[in-house]
Amino acid sequence: MIWIGFSFIAFSSEKDSLRKLINSSKPDTTKVNFLNQLSKSLFDLKPDSAIQVANEAKKLSEKLNFSQGKALSLKNLGIISYLQGMYVDAIRFWDEAIVIYRDIGDKRGEANILGNKASVYFNEGDEAKSLELDLQSLKISESINDTLRIVTSLNNIGTVYLNKSATYKKALEYFRRSYEFSHAINNQYLIGTASVNLGEAYYKMKDDVSALKYLKEAHSAFDGTEDLPYALNYLGRVYSRQKQYSLAIEKHKEAFEFSRKLGNKLDMTQSLVGWGQVCLARDEIKDAIEKFLKCLEISIPLKATAETKDAYEGLTKGYSKEKDFSNAFKYQNLLLEIKDTIYNINTDKKLGTLQFNFDIEKKESEIRLLTKDKELQVKELQRQRLVRNGFIGGFTIVLLFAGVFLVQRNKISKEKKRSDELLENILPAETAEELKATGTAKVKSYDMVSVLFTDFKNFTKASENLSPEELVAEINLCFSEFDRIITRNRLEKIKTIGDAYMCAGGIPATNNTHHFDVIEAGFEIIAFIEKNKKEKSDKGLPFFEIRLGIHTGPIVAGIVGIKKFAYDIWGDTVNTASRMESSGVPGKVNISQGTYELVKDRYNCVHRGKIEAKNKGEIDMYFVEGPIETA
Repeated sequence: MIWIGFSFIAFSSEKDSLRKLINSSKPDTTKVNFLNQLSKSLFDLKPDSAIQVANEAKKLSEKLNFSQGKALSLKNLGIISYLQGMYVDAIRFWDEAIVIYRDIGDKRGEANILGNKASVYFNEGDEAKSLELDLQSLKISESINDTLRIVTSLNNIGTVYLNKSATYKKALEYFRRSYEFSHAINNQYLIGTASVNLGEAYYKMKDDVSALKYLKEAHSAFDGTEDLPYALNYLGRVYSRQKQYSLAIEKHKEAFEFSRKLGNKLDMTQSLVGWGQVCLARDEIKDAIEKFLKCLEISIPLKATAETKDAYEGLTKGYSKEKDFSNAFKYQNLLLEIKDTIYNINTDKKLGTLQFNFDIEKKESEIRLLTKDKELQVKELQRQRLVRNGFIGGFTIVLLFAGVFLVQRNKISKEKKRSDELLENILPAETAEELKATGTAKVKSYDMVSVLFTDFKNFTKASENLSPEELVAEINLCFSEFDRIITRNRLEKIKTIGDAYMCAGGIPATNNTHHFDVIEAGFEIIAFIEKNKKEKSDKGLPFFEIRLGIHTGPIVAGIVGIKKFAYDIWGDTVNTASRMESSGVPGKVNISQGTYELVKDRYNCVHRGKIEAKNKGEIDMYFVEGPIETA
């Protein structure tokens, strides 16, 4: 997501003009305004000069008793401190400025400072404090109808909510409002920011249709700007998930080339990671490895840990597919190491947030001391020492506990991971998360889901010629491959009953492609069984043939029981899908009229006529022959 921070662009001619105006001005409020403008224009290239000019503006403002000028100079000093990473000083300057803005009733200035402070707390990882300040800024901005500040606050509030999956919908709410205001003032940068953030939110919620809509708008709004690669890379991710691999590579490549021209190395690494992941999905393993290695050349010196981790993960998978197990093992170890590093960075950041908040409180106490007499100062300093010593003692204890914690962390983490993996093997990820969070999982209704059933035709005959161990091994071989196939096609395994296999598309996360996904999975399952049949037949061994049926319609889904619970689905749609399978023909994808209406524009289908189905009467059925070839 993109956080709206500080923006300042000034050209050399503008700076020269301001210097001339300052030199020719009398020491009045006009000169203060020129000094503050010059200070702002020096933020990017000459921060030391910017500080000097801002201090000059502050001194002249104090001499003239010009509150507005002093507040602006303090605001500028805070921004310079922020840009230099001196966050405590930035907060100190802004706290002084906000007092003045409140005294003179400048709500716009107050709202701006609150938003600036929110940026610091967001960077420091204190999302709760950041959210609190941005909400205050939004409330003030709405009271004075400051559209630009409203848009900024809405966007940044949404950004905080987008950090957690549980609050994605809340993020959408704020991004949508930001999007509407951005269009109202026709600001292309803000339109692009709101659009790309909406696109990212919908992508994370697996709504690719909506994600594409907003990402394309962001692409148009950001065209030619340094933010364009961000939109391009997210477009690439969406196209990759939709298996439109050529389009995905096109977007990642465009993002990489544009980033390279700008010299933006972080965007280059993100483009290479996305590009490599698409190559992996297409089984273009050598190209994928090349992209991941190229990413590491940039990401390691850049200390871009997230991109480095993704590259290590991609190389582990790539070399494994190449059966180059030496390199696969090498990058697997590096992946584990960097995951550990990221964990430690996050831990350090949390401790750093505690220290940051302590330092802020200390600075605020020092400022309050300036307004008290000497006796009170002495008492306050004594209290400060006690607080400091208490903090040091407490902090030492925290560090001791942290040491013990870090020793135990790996063991606990492994056990938790094993427990989570076991739960997610039993239940869909979304349902597992709900169960872990609340202890229960609600039953849900779905309007449109595609259900697929398979069954082995000659199972009994084949099983007579196999030992029990061989029979179980053969079923395990087939069902394991079915699991891999449905995972690739974004389907959810429901259950197996003897030699029958059941899965569904469009649950628990809804999508608009489930009817296509089940058919693609059906083709892959049939291809696997046919290949296995040939291999067994050539060796004179018994083999399986498979029937496969699909139907699309409404279902209800949820967890059954309280012991050895299982995720299951119910409804007439399930029964009809089962009849599609039992009325099918080995080696054919048999679908109902309902599914046919959804896929007929993409696949060649042969109408079988009305077929008698048990307890269902006559049903129109179709064989899916293959995709419609386009010129």
